[in-house]
Amino acid sequence: MTTTTQTLSPSASTRSLPRARTLESVHGGGELHWVGDGFRVNTLVPSRGLPQERTSPFLLLDYHPRYEYPALAEGQRGVGWHPHRGFETVTLAFEGSVAHRDTAGHSGVIGPGDVQWMTAASGILHEEYHAKSFARGGGPFEMLQLWVNLPGAKKMSAPGYQPITTAQIPVVPVEGGGSTSQVRVIAGEYGGTRGPARTFTPITLLDVRLGAGTKLEVPVPAHYNTLVLVASGRVSADGDTVTTGELAVFANDGEHLSLSAVEDTHLVVLAGEPIHEPIAHMGPFVMNTQRELVQAIHDFEAGEFGEIPEDAAPRS
Repeated sequence: MTTTTQTLSPSASTRSLPRARTLESVHGGGELHWVGDGFRVNTLVPSRGLPQERTSPFLLLDYHPRYEYPALAEGQRGVGWHPHRGFETVTLAFEGSVAHRDTAGHSGVIGPGDVQWMTAASGILHEEYHAKSFARGGGPFEMLQLWVNLPGAKKMSAPGYQPITTAQIPVVPVEGGGSTSQVRVIAGEYGGTRGPARTFTPITLLDVRLGAGTKLEVPVPAHYNTLVLVASGRVSADGDTVTTGELAVFANDGEHLSLSAVEDTHLVVLAGEPIHEPIAHMGPFVMNTQRELVQAIHDFEAGEFGEIPEDAAPRS
């Protein structure tokens, strides 16, 4: 399949910016752990010493660093049917491919550069596996998954699914960064360009590549929580260095983010308007009250999240 990217010029809004945010804290993921038998991840949100109100609307960030999977003669690695209610899952694929299917009738395969944005909302069952073609051949695999909270008024909305291909994601060059420095705008805005993802609350999600010595400036409203995952490389932020596998959290004390690449770097910028509502959380359910949690469990056990297809094998 042939894909194309859209290359645009950064706007003047990135050239004259107010005070930069200060670096508040840096978090590592600890030891890798398995989700199912196909996702070997570091959990960076939540992290010890990182209050949930500092990461809202992001509830979870699992980063799967590059890992070489051997070829599999039969079967598929991944996670079987499981429920969710009250939030969204967002998967960014950097290497490898994942097949998704849910009880609302959505299905698809995402590969390098693609994004899968699933809205569980009122309740859904889904499964996620390495795509059969990838499983049979094996190879390098690198991905990131987010859980994004929904405001209480939207938690019982109908489930949804946004399969966003790499060809749909606009690419904006970083000013002064040369051909190796660019920003893929998945959600929100950068350089006057908006990303294709539809969100319930204001969110900026940027997939960024920076050549060594390049400076990145991202305007961000002061009240947005702002996080940066360094997938590879090193950046300087507010006089400190953030390196491969670390998550930087920035204070809400400025209206733009300023980073400098110490070496060639791949990073992800996450920013969003916090949802100032109580959270009641149990496993795959995220609601506002304990009563709503109990109802979610009851509805799941009563089969109200949909029926698993008779053909239980995941798609290729």
